[in-house]
Amino acid sequence: MRLNETIRELTERWDEYGEGLYHFTIMGEPSEFEPWGWQLDGHHLVVNYFVLGDQVVMTPTFMGSEPVVAESGKYAGTRVFEREETKGLALGRSLTADQREQAVISDTLPRGIFTAAFRDNFEMRYEGIRADKLDAAQTAMLLDLIAEYVGNMAEEHAAIKMMEVREHLDRTYFAWAGATSDDAVFYYRVHSPVLLIEFDHQGGIALDTEGPTRNHIHTVVRTPNGNDYGKDLLRQHYERHSH
Repeated sequence: MRLNETIRELTERWDEYGEGLYHFTIMGEPSEFEPWGWQLDGHHLVVNYFVLGDQVVMTPTFMGSEPVVAESGKYAGTRVFEREETKGLALGRSLTADQREQAVISDTLPRGIFTAAFRDNFEMRYEGIRADKLDAAQTAMLLDLIAEYVGNMAEEHAAIKMMEVREHLDRTYFAWAGATSDDAVFYYRVHSPVLLIEFDHQGGIALDTEGPTRNHIHTVVRTPNGNDYGKDLLRQHYERHSH
């Protein structure tokens, strides 16, 4: 939200960008026992939080920014996604030649993340290298990378989610696109039956730079097969009834 203020300062597009152009919505009636939720929504930030008793689900969550660091202005020094970028790159670099053959899905970046807005209940096939093909050090790096995203929840809830992640580790895949040099732009994905993470360097939009840049990042966390954008009732109807 602070970096959205930075875009406003850099572009002077006062009606389009700004730290205050966000909405907070409560869905249902907050309750100790009945399901309810809330949403924080705005440019480069959409957090959906579902609550049922002491259980929570924090998906879908989309976080992005352009720029990723404020070099001047009201919030100079603010930086985001440094750990997500650094940890992802470290894991990508750790892969052996044989592992890279499995993990790399493209030498070039896709046109954005696959499970962003308007792709509700997107069905994605597993691609990349499976976690059981990684060595112990690489597996620890993968779990640390996942924890960077899961850790946006409260500590106790994050710990429960990480237990679930570990239970499905042998069915977890790490996919990579792009290069692994110091200044490389890249895409990576972590995909399992219980978690989907995407990270992508984007082309410039507000700052009008050519090609993907490290100064524009998108990330998403989803719950695969969990209808986390809401159930597709029409599809379910057609599957159950002929017309």
